[in-house]
Amino acid sequence: MLMIGERFMVYIPPAVIDADAHVIESNLTWEYLEPSEKKYRPKIVTDRSNPKVKKWDVNGEIRAFVVETVEAPDGIGATAGKSDRNVGTPAETRQLKDIEGRLKHMDALEIDIQVLHTSLWLYSLTTDPDAEAAMTFAWNKWLAATWAQSSGRLPWSCLVPTLMPDEAVRQMRWAHERGAVAVFMRPCEDDRYLTDESFFPIYEEAQNLDMSIAVHIANGNHPNVEFLQQAAGGNRGMTFGIFRVPAVVSCMMLVMSDIKVTFPNLRWGFIESSAQWMPWVYNEAARRIELTGEKAPADLFEQKNIFVTCQTNDDLPWVLKYAGDNSLLIGADYGHGDPSSDIDATIGIREYDGISDQVKDNILFHNPKKLFALDIEGRAARSAAE
Repeated sequence: MLMIGERFMVYIPPAVIDADAHVIESNLTWEYLEPSEKKYRPKIVTDRSNPKVKKWDVNGEIRAFVVETVEAPDGIGATAGKSDRNVGTPAETRQLKDIEGRLKHMDALEIDIQVLHTSLWLYSLTTDPDAEAAMTFAWNKWLAATWAQSSGRLPWSCLVPTLMPDEAVRQMRWAHERGAVAVFMRPCEDDRYLTDESFFPIYEEAQNLDMSIAVHIANGNHPNVEFLQQAAGGNRGMTFGIFRVPAVVSCMMLVMSDIKVTFPNLRWGFIESSAQWMPWVYNEAARRIELTGEKAPADLFEQKNIFVTCQTNDDLPWVLKYAGDNSLLIGADYGHGDPSSDIDATIGIREYDGISDQVKDNILFHNPKKLFALDIEGRAARSAAE
């Protein structure tokens, strides 16, 4: 906040882009399955170990939670547990049953654009390639229909069937024409990290389409998820190991790989992972780069086309020393109620002490605009909708 005379000038960003907003899958999602694919429709079943919790059954494979039964407090103003973080959202808006209401809530939060991501695909859902392809395409059609009603304010990261690369490319092309700006990827898929060459057809097409890779915190290795769930024994740190650790490891492997040489224009966004770990990864990478006789550049993440969503409780002045000014984003985790969620996150960045207005501009607008190749100037999105 800048003081001129006795007047305080409030910081106002060019526009506000929330890089991490969610949709909550429900039975509505599967209405978009093709008639011949209805056999793959997921069913909601009761968790055997906890009758209060529901899970999705995909062809007999029971894995992912039904988010509505485990988090996402209903109603504006609800908080996460006993904390003061605002996480409450209306059920109708987070399930995309009321898109106009979603846009009005964004207006109230002074958010111009939300980039939408899945909630269900944080886990591996099935080992059946045909079932996976049917479900990803149904989900993509659902999001395309949402985008068409949003005046361009709800771009999204499309899902792809990683077990069928050719079909993945086809769905990417279809989705890109209907508002998709990124490809959703988990940090690991079964026994493969992001650097595995089996994903290269997806990366090549993403680069051709000018789409980014949205690496959301997730875990596609089902045995690893089961191990951590059992070993943790209810410990509250369990989800840190399941979701956040793979994202950090995946980023480290990406930094140390030659993928930037193969796909020089491909952009990577690590979503919902916090940014507090970036100094650690930078220093670990620098040590390894030194072994080759070279020195790690100060803008290592920017040179690798890597962007990371921060949190308002990150020590941003310290993180920025390693991340640089052109790599950080912010996301509210709209629709969830977990440790990452903070509906007021973009406001928190606007009011964050210790970073410049230019850095705030980058986090709220310039960096996410670049990552997702968004066609927005200033407050164009909200003014167009109004």
